[in-house]
Amino acid sequence: MTNLPDRADSSPGPRQIRASDADRDRVAQVLRDAAGEGRLTLEELDERLDAVYAARTYAELEPITRDLPVPGGAAAPAAYPSDTYPTAPAGDAPSWRTGVGIMGEFQRQGVWSVPETFTAFAFWGGGKIDLREARFASGEVRIRAFALMGGIDVIAPEDMTVHVTGIGIMGGFDHKASGPGAPGSPRVVVSGLSFWGAVNVKRKARREQKRLRKELRKRGEPD
Repeated sequence: MTNLPDRADSSPGPRQIRASDADRDRVAQVLRDAAGEGRLTLEELDERLDAVYAARTYAELEPITRDLPVPGGAAAPAAYPSDTYPTAPAGDAPSWRTGVGIMGEFQRQGVWSVPETFTAFAFWGGGKIDLREARFASGEVRIRAFALMGGIDVIAPEDMTVHVTGIGIMGGFDHKASGPGAPGSPRVVVSGLSFWGAVNVKRKARREQKRLRKELRKRGEPD
């Protein structure tokens, strides 16, 4: 008998979506390339290929290539798609090119249009740049963050491609959020400088993802 999804789960998260044959073939090619480069033994390749073609959802595909790079040296992409990223600004959404916090604070959050280049500056103040509900003018955007005796927080969704290239001098510029995202997600590059201050780049789930996870936990299902 075919297992049907629960009627109450009408909006599954991206990781619960069923994988297609093309998705499995794409992940399998990453494995074959890795074996050709000596990153996997033939035994490991066979074992992982079996797991690929047995996988039913993106959540089952994702961990298979988590420890492998793709051509060009970047980490392997997440195995689930990101159709939640509009690459055109919302017409009625506010748009800013800068954020300035001088002995004060600025916030860019909620639904807003992110330009190709956004510049943030904090001096004895702070700022918050939240990209979780944002709309993007381009498939690649650059955030230039400068914190002098101040702090700037950049919050990205969990499935967004993020590259952090900024530096800290007697301060901090957090690089832990750097990593690949879902295919089709915007590429966000965070550059700049912190001096006696901090630029913190974090990944957090969107509100809808949090809601779905909460519902799954209530039902005793893995998120």
